[in-house]
Amino acid sequence: MTFPLFLIDPDTDETPVNGDELHDGWVLTLPQAVARHAFKSMRLEEGDRLQLSDGRGLRILATVHDPENRQVRVDEFSREPATVTRLALVQALAKSGRDEQAIETATEIGVDLVVPWQANRSIVQWKAGKEAKAAAKWRQVLDAATEQSRRAWSPELGDKVSSKQIVEMCRRANVHGDMVIVLHQDATDTWSGIEDKVRAMEERCLDDGRARTVNVVVGPEGGISEEEVAAFVDAGAEAVVLGTNIMRASSAGPVALALLTRVLGRFS
Repeated sequence: MTFPLFLIDPDTDETPVNGDELHDGWVLTLPQAVARHAFKSMRLEEGDRLQLSDGRGLRILATVHDPENRQVRVDEFSREPATVTRLALVQALAKSGRDEQAIETATEIGVDLVVPWQANRSIVQWKAGKEAKAAAKWRQVLDAATEQSRRAWSPELGDKVSSKQIVEMCRRANVHGDMVIVLHQDATDTWSGIEDKVRAMEERCLDDGRARTVNVVVGPEGGISEEEVAAFVDAGAEAVVLGTNIMRASSAGPVALALLTRVLGRFS
């Protein structure tokens, strides 16, 4: 049985957790929001078990000790290493919440980094003055999906980027050995070649221990413009078609990430 997982933030929450100082048997007081979710919504009781994580690799298995006082007792703990070959989703802002659906599913699959993209054809816009609120909503989606999927690592959320900044991302990738994959329905290159290149990248990561990132770029509901695709490819990105069916903005990224996750051996 997999026990429910709750995210805590040792930097801001009232629960002082340091993975280097934890001991079995310690009694921790859960933050109000976590306790409310665990004891009110999920109705956990004394003796029930749960997991806590800081979203940065720490995983604590604990038993409910005193729900009235929000206390749990630490049974065991571990720290999971970060992935060396990272997966990133550069998701264009899309209407009808399809961008949020995409990052939610991507989190459940195992994405390591999510970057919001204001594409040329994005109908949705994060306007000045409201960008922080929009980003906070994406953060909530990522955290909720992290808890649902029982992950010890919550995806990073990058700053919103423009198409010009993605061009710079492609150029940096050439220098650092990363990859940028652009999903485009009119591309002529197919997916199979991408998997071979990702396997080769993973071997380099394992050989030298240096982290590298595979970035998957997904356009909005209107698709990526030809000008954007050309600029990205000129800067070193690889434009590929993902099968013969046209997918929505909410599904293309997660499908690509699921295929890459399998290539990297995360789905055994």
